Amino acid sequence: MLNRRTLLTTAGATVALATPLAGMAQGRKDAIVIGMALEPPGLDPTTGAAAAIAEVVHYNILETLTKINADGSVTPLLAESWEVSPDLKTYTFKLRRGVKYQNGEPFNAAAVKFSFDRAGGEKSTNKDKRTFANLATQVVDDYTVVVINKEIDPDLPFVLGQATAVIVEPKSAETNASKPVGTGPYKLDNWAKGSSLTLSKWDGFRSPATAKINKVTFRFISDTAAQAAAMLSGDVDVFARIGTRVVPQFKANPQFQVILAGSRAKTILSINNRKKPLDDVRVRRAILAAIDRKAVIEGAADGFGVPIGSHYVPGAAGYIDTTGINPFDIEKAKKLLAEAGVKTPLELTMTLPPPPYARQGGEVIVAQLAKIGIVVKIQNVEWAQWLSGTYGNKDYDLSIISHVEPFDLGNYAKPDYYWGYQSKAFNALFDKIKSTGNAAERNKLLGDAQKMLATDAANGFLYQPQFPTVAKKNVKGIWKENPIFVNDLSALSWG
Repeated sequence: MLNRRTLLTTAGATVALATPLAGMAQGRKDAIVIGMALEPPGLDPTTGAAAAIAEVVHYNILETLTKINADGSVTPLLAESWEVSPDLKTYTFKLRRGVKYQNGEPFNAAAVKFSFDRAGGEKSTNKDKRTFANLATQVVDDYTVVVINKEIDPDLPFVLGQATAVIVEPKSAETNASKPVGTGPYKLDNWAKGSSLTLSKWDGFRSPATAKINKVTFRFISDTAAQAAAMLSGDVDVFARIGTRVVPQFKANPQFQVILAGSRAKTILSINNRKKPLDDVRVRRAILAAIDRKAVIEGAADGFGVPIGSHYVPGAAGYIDTTGINPFDIEKAKKLLAEAGVKTPLELTMTLPPPPYARQGGEVIVAQLAKIGIVVKIQNVEWAQWLSGTYGNKDYDLSIISHVEPFDLGNYAKPDYYWGYQSKAFNALFDKIKSTGNAAERNKLLGDAQKMLATDAANGFLYQPQFPTVAKKNVKGIWKENPIFVNDLSALSWG
């Protein structure tokens, strides 16, 4: 499971004169400009669920005990090494010495304990709170920490390399959302909200030669056409997960490289299981039967995706193909609605965040559902509104979103999660998965969990996306795969 990413010369010159960012992008090889579709709502990944937070700070400002690499392998980072007990529940981490935070405070075992206790505490808003609540962290000495897990979790070293597990500095932890303080090679310089964010190389980093780029500017551009224009004009050097519709124009251009990265992301039609008539499994199955996944992949992602039938993707341990459980079948969909006593037209609202896959995919699914008498009104919202209204307040009927976390089946065992799925049978099964150390048995149970979610039509499982990154041809070090969503700045350089 652990071993799994023609510059227009005249236009470029014009923009370089008018826009400081463009001049920086083209003229300075100790600087780089990275485009992102979404702006993070804050900069503390331990308190917010948005993947965009980690794309800016993870491994750059804030670090973890372990590091997840582009191939999915896990290696030491703030921990120098670790040992696992025979019962697979106790981890002893030896910590790296001589590490300090950007405010001058030392990194030590006390900071690890503070971070994990905080992440699992009663007031925690960490999206992996359940994981950390199961951990008991003990300080042996300044550079040795013992982590005892209530459950067997062979993936814990991977989990502890994710952004939710960053080791925060206790005195500055509460202000990390606006002024993150970490142990990483970069520090926050400036955040012009709504436009860009700049990081600069931190002189106090323990290994100064690690980062080759001195200044990194993130530009936030949600419109797909504007993303392409920014690349062509020279405003942006790298655009990670660029809108799929513009990719063909860069594939044939020798001044750019196009990288198609696999991921563990699941793009789903999220269904609010709490709301009537969506609380009826027959209605949810009807919705799924009305969806032609291949048409959605073409419309939402321009073909950059693989159909899925559950909240799990090809390449993950224990994956089974469940697309046949809810196949595309219009007549079956109509029959299921009738069995549920639903009188058509049934009116629903679909709340869509800004990414093109959501907005484009929404149009396709609205047209498909109309064929079975479900009339869907689209409500486009900004990312912050989606996080607060849809994810936070659970105020929605349907939505389209990509869940990018590698190991997130456990979200279906959370009673308060935004889609409202509740199943005692699934909870019991997931508990068994977490406590099973044998890989073959665990994989079988994972297959059972996939089938249960598909049979319950817990959500509309659409596809595993492939994420294209477009970059200037001489940018080196871009991850070829995306086991997690990060921009590993210390890996980047100009060739």
